[in-house]
Amino acid sequence: MTTLRLPGLIDPHVHLREPGATHKEDFGSGTRAALAGGITMVLAMPNTQPPLIDDASLKLAELGAAEKAVCDYGIYLGASGDNIETAASLAPRTAGLKFYLDATFGPLLIKDLATLREHVARWPKDRPIACHAEQMSAAAVLTVAQLENRAVHICHVSRRSEIELIRDAKMRGIAVTCEVGPHHLFLSEADIPRLGSGRCEVRPRLATPDDQAALWANMDVIDCIATDHAPHLLSEKDSANPPPGFPGLETSLPLMLTAVHEGRLTLDALIDKMHTAPKRIFNLPAQLDTWIEIDVDAAWTIRHETTISRCGWTPFDGKTVRGRVQRVTLRGERAYDNGTFYAHPGTGRNLAPAHQPV
Repeated sequence: MTTLRLPGLIDPHVHLREPGATHKEDFGSGTRAALAGGITMVLAMPNTQPPLIDDASLKLAELGAAEKAVCDYGIYLGASGDNIETAASLAPRTAGLKFYLDATFGPLLIKDLATLREHVARWPKDRPIACHAEQMSAAAVLTVAQLENRAVHICHVSRRSEIELIRDAKMRGIAVTCEVGPHHLFLSEADIPRLGSGRCEVRPRLATPDDQAALWANMDVIDCIATDHAPHLLSEKDSANPPPGFPGLETSLPLMLTAVHEGRLTLDALIDKMHTAPKRIFNLPAQLDTWIEIDVDAAWTIRHETTISRCGWTPFDGKTVRGRVQRVTLRGERAYDNGTFYAHPGTGRNLAPAHQPV
């Protein structure tokens, strides 16, 4: 057994389903899943019920997180056609502004260029912008960001055309960063027969093996590994109208550690993509006296039955991985130790600027 100490990991893209769908997940169950996966900070997405687009809806999420979270967190505001005038005023309370420009789960899809441009122009430049933008939408986002002279982050890149576009944009000095989800690195269309028609549903969809290979080939272009943790119950996934999304908080680190064992990634690159770069890109404060301890050699098999997330399943059921979280220390206090949670609900802190001590 080889035990290593790493900094607490940061996941800049999670869906914790609160408010409105806490039968799938809430800030308590989701942040416990995060700790079990070695993640000590999560940034929660705004496509909830109601969507987080104004003061009242944002407060619902803030209150739920303050009461239940066991790891640190930030909360995104959603961009919509209804909050162009008010969104920027809420920026200090948020992890950033999230745009949904392609098919997604929830009501926040933006279809017109004018709304995108107006939001980008008004949003404070010291607060991040994250975009669900695929193919042509990604090109539009890069154009608008360049015109407004500001940085933009592209979420869950999944295709060759997208990662190559971002690579070329970076080479030309455009201020763009991006993330890739482990499910797009480790799953493709070839896995759909095994998963089944409902359980394979995710947005962006599972791509071709060639797209998957392009992500690995451009690993130096990828800034962050982000789970896009999107839990739904198996009864929902197996229904006639399955919602898109996979859980991922508990499996991200062991999958990426397996890639390290296979020589596809260095440990230093893993730390950069799962801690250092997310902290820099999203302007996050340091988590003092916070670290995780992992057994990098432990071989184990991922199973539905051991899932902490309330959704109770994983698309990686049956996959053998190497590397397992043993302990998590958060601000000097034991938070997790070999399957036992010690952090109490409400000990997680909101890391948005407005919630920091003066």
